[in-house]
Amino acid sequence: MLRRPAAPPPRRPAPPRRDAEATKAAILRAARHLLARHAHADITLEAVADRAGVSAPLILKYFGNKDALFARVMSFESNADALLDAPLEDLGRHMVRHLLEGQTQRGADPILRIVFAPLQGEQGDILRANFRTQVSERLAERLTGPDAGLRAELAVGTLLGLGVMYGIARGTHLRATTIDDIVDRYAPTVQTQLTP
Repeated sequence: MLRRPAAPPPRRPAPPRRDAEATKAAILRAARHLLARHAHADITLEAVADRAGVSAPLILKYFGNKDALFARVMSFESNADALLDAPLEDLGRHMVRHLLEGQTQRGADPILRIVFAPLQGEQGDILRANFRTQVSERLAERLTGPDAGLRAELAVGTLLGLGVMYGIARGTHLRATTIDDIVDRYAPTVQTQLTP
């Protein structure tokens, strides 16, 4: 009697491929979240990985090490690109909408982490320097007329106040109001500094 060769074991389906860009974005969001609540020295890669739903070795694969990851977290460059991406005459509306939609739709505020810089020691100095050059000074370069630097800082400060009230204090009346209504009410205040 001839024996039939045993059938090969069934193939396991390949695990779904990870979207590298989405994974990197989740890691950066997790690191920003933790940096806003804890001192840099107290944050472990394991904590970032746990919050992002990935493994710590994957963070190392994408970013190299903790310092490289947090160098990206402490940069505002890509956030400023999106925040300032509108013609000057409509920039106040754009900035307010971008900030609120970032918090409600993307779960991330483009600039609010600067509020937590005092918690960060030496990294806080880096965060402040990056914020000044990548957000405030970049905005000032776009403004015309007198006191461009002061007006840029006032506009950004006004925007930060909204971000704190909406995202940290979670003002009940503010959060119960539509984004369109908030933009209509608040954007003129920001725009006054941009185009006086």
